Formats: sequence, C-alpha cells, structure tokens
Amino acid sequence: MRRLWIGFVPYIAVSIVHVAALAVGSTAVAPPTKLALMPLLALAVVWGARGSGWTRAHTLFVVAIGLSWLGDGAGTFVPWLPTVPMMLLFFGLAHLCYIWLFWRMLAVRRVPPWAAVYAVWWLALLAVLWPHLGGLAVAVALYGLVLGGTAVAASRCHPLIVWGGVFFLASDSVLAFRLFLPDAMPDWTSPLVMLTYCVGQSLIAAGVLVGVRARRPAEEPAVTR
Repeated sequence: MRRLWIGFVPYIAVSIVHVAALAVGSTAVAPPTKLALMPLLALAVVWGARGSGWTRAHTLFVVAIGLSWLGDGAGTFVPWLPTVPMMLLFFGLAHLCYIWLFWRMLAVRRVPPWAAVYAVWWLALLAVLWPHLGGLAVAVALYGLVLGGTAVAASRCHPLIVWGGVFFLASDSVLAFRLFLPDAMPDWTSPLVMLTYCVGQSLIAAGVLVGVRARRPAEEPAVTR
C-alpha cells in the first residue's frame, strides 16, 4: 500500500503549486500546471496498478482521466471552438465513463438513501442558474444530470470514491456559479474550484486502485472460465 501512494506524490505536489498559483494570480504558472495534473494522475494509477495486474476498470478510469484532461485544456486544445460547450462535452463524456465504472465494475452496495440529496442539488442548482444560462441551459442541465449521476454511482463504492464524487460535484458547482454568476463569486473561489477538483479526482483514483485490488480475488474464477 505504501508503494501505491508513492505514485501520487508528483500529482499532489503539482496540485499544490497550481492552487497556490491561482491564489496569487500567477498567469505564468497556473495554466501549465493545470495541464500537467491529469497526466500525473494517470501516472499515479499506472504506478498503483503495478503488481496487481491491469484491468478493464483501470483502462476505463484512464480514459476518463484523459477526457478530463481535454476538458481542463479545452481552451488550449480547441481554441477555435467555444470553451464552455467543449468543457461540458469532454467532462460529460468523462462522467459517463465514471458512471459505468462505478455502477458496473466497482459497486459494493445499493444506492444509499442519503444519495437522494443529489436530486435536490440538481433541482436547486438549475432553479438558481436557469435565468442566467441562456443558450447553454439544456447543455448545463444535461451535464448536471451526468455529474449527479457520477455522485450517485460513486455512493455505491469504496468510501474514497464516495468522497471523491462529493468533492468533484462541489468543484463543478462552484465553477458553475463562477461561469454564470461571476459578480456573485469572490476571487478566492477560483482556487477553491481547483482545490476541490484535485482532491476529488485523487480520491476517486485512490478508490479505484483500492477497489480493484479488493475485488480482484473474487473475480479470478470468472476470468478463468
């Protein structure tokens, strides 16, 4: 287990630098460190999977990380297209991967009753933001569904994944207000978005590694049939 966590050290270090850069308004450091985050998280997953064997769950998670990376860098990778719609597209696809991964591969329990709070969150968020969404209203509503779906699916998994889903949802919620109600959001919410995002993604990654290791012995007979 100690070897597993070593792989997260570069990701954690760059996450701290990135959030700090946002806090002090460093436009020279924040963009490149942001684009380094998801590749480093993928590296942590590859490192953590050593010795236990690579599975479809690892592959699907790395695909989700790759889509998240495209979402992080939408303005850089496809500058000729509107940034916010492309972010919604890439992250929406990433969340579909997360939902499949959590629901079909890593679930260990039924959806707990408290997960109903995510439906309340979705309705409340739309009620507040709808007048400000303009032409993106439908896209944001659909993205909110898959984001909430990720959180609901995560509630069935290892506690690390449960909390990862909570932090991811919190990050995108703050980001939504920053995008569509910018005058109501203080400057410190910019680093808060990335702090909760980095924490959420890392918790999910750790939960995937732990969850796969816990499930693998039970799945071995199915693999040999």
